[in-house]
Amino acid sequence: MSEAVAPRPRLLYVEDDAEIAAMTIEVLGEVYDVVHESEGTAGRERALRESFEVILLDRRLPGRDGAEIVRDLRTAHITTPVLLLTALGAVADRVEGLDAGANDYLLKPFDYDELLARLRALRRAFRAEGRRRGVAEWTYLPDTAVAYGPSGERVSLTSTENAVLELLSRSPDHVFSREEIARAVFSAPDAVTTVDTYVHYLRRKTATDVVETVRGRGYRAGAER
Repeated sequence: MSEAVAPRPRLLYVEDDAEIAAMTIEVLGEVYDVVHESEGTAGRERALRESFEVILLDRRLPGRDGAEIVRDLRTAHITTPVLLLTALGAVADRVEGLDAGANDYLLKPFDYDELLARLRALRRAFRAEGRRRGVAEWTYLPDTAVAYGPSGERVSLTSTENAVLELLSRSPDHVFSREEIARAVFSAPDAVTTVDTYVHYLRRKTATDVVETVRGRGYRAGAER
């Protein structure tokens, strides 16, 4: 009996230049199950509707700009890694794409070995992010101390901030007293003012409803919306 062949990872590729697309699809097809769209709006709808391991977007597309597509995906809480391809050398253009939520960019013309390496790196990083939890309107990844906001913004937490939010989000229906949090995070049940300080830090970095105050009882993670 022959061994089953593992399915290739799915990749969405949005590129309107037919010549570039044909060459790139040929290279990518050796590793990926490539789904190609040549227009931005169609690419956006495909990305919102279907599941992919990684997305490769041209920066300038008819119908919907690459940066706009990334922003739409992050607003929809889709965290699939995105690599932007751009012929735009200006720093401002690259920054706009990254600020929109892209994970990396590559300037045209590019080397295919580098493209494949960048895609591998993005997939490794995405797999390493691990668990995901919904906290208020945020997507929280405790294994990497990262939270994604409702508009796709990415916030990195300190180890202590992460420890506090990890504890609260692990049992979202439980109200933790300040003493419980102090004991679990700081190994000091009397460090209640320190707990208040770190709750303030978390709210300042994310949103006020990420950690809810239950008057007279303590704190709990904000309810997923």
